[in-house]
Amino acid sequence: MQRFLDPSVLAGISGLDLVAKIVVDGFVSGLHRSPNFGFSQEFAEYRAYTPGDDPRHIDWNVFARTERCYLKRFRGETNTQLTVLLDASNSMNYASHRVNKMDYARFTAAALFYLTTQTQRDAAGLIVFDDELRNFIKPSTRQGQLYRLLSGLEHAEPRARTDFTKPLRHFQEFLRRRGLVVIISDFYEVPERIIRTIEPLRFHGNEVLLFHVLDPKEIRPQLDQATVLIDLESRETLEVSPEYAQTEYRKKMDAHIRALRESARSSGIDYCLLVTDRPLDAALREYLTVRQGRL
Repeated sequence: MQRFLDPSVLAGISGLDLVAKIVVDGFVSGLHRSPNFGFSQEFAEYRAYTPGDDPRHIDWNVFARTERCYLKRFRGETNTQLTVLLDASNSMNYASHRVNKMDYARFTAAALFYLTTQTQRDAAGLIVFDDELRNFIKPSTRQGQLYRLLSGLEHAEPRARTDFTKPLRHFQEFLRRRGLVVIISDFYEVPERIIRTIEPLRFHGNEVLLFHVLDPKEIRPQLDQATVLIDLESRETLEVSPEYAQTEYRKKMDAHIRALRESARSSGIDYCLLVTDRPLDAALREYLTVRQGRL
């Protein structure tokens, strides 16, 4: 299964719906030690079984009395609404191997949408942004929502620069109830400024998770000679020596990642670093581990 979950292999699969299913199937197969993973243990209500539901959650005592299948719904499941904010700025085009950051972000978002809408039967929505809001799909559980979301991901093409202010303002205007907000970006901005912009989502009672998507060569560049680097958003250039890349650059990148992680967590915001050569089921498992711990 691991070879199917490699990002470079997923990049060759036609259709985000198939990519999402493969990733989620691989993720679920790794949870054999925790059959109730992802569910709150606070019972809320029963609901009728529908095809595709996990039969492990059927209450067999109720079946014995009524000869009808009902699933136990838990508090964490019934209160969940997922909204993914996807950064589609030019810097997301970068890649040192077959998968660029934008495609990895698409795969991750698609897997989250599949898990939310098809497995947990919860509402999901999407905001695509750069320095403007490019697309907004309102969270919903109506039929066909998954394919609307996947279509939104397919049409999300990197352009312009990153600005978190406008999409977050738009999201708060249309916010009707609390839920889980996942922001997928490379977060090339001052960490304190990012968190200050995002904090209002927490003040409104949302659970917020940052997926920090980076290419492995952005974290640990390998240069054999002096190289001119070009900023994909501003087009500014900078000549960098191999010595600088090995020492000062790495220190600054490590400090940026650490500052973003610590600033997020001090504000009650979850943080997860995703490197684009990492298998996606492992990334999703880490996400739900964090989710489980907060329920």
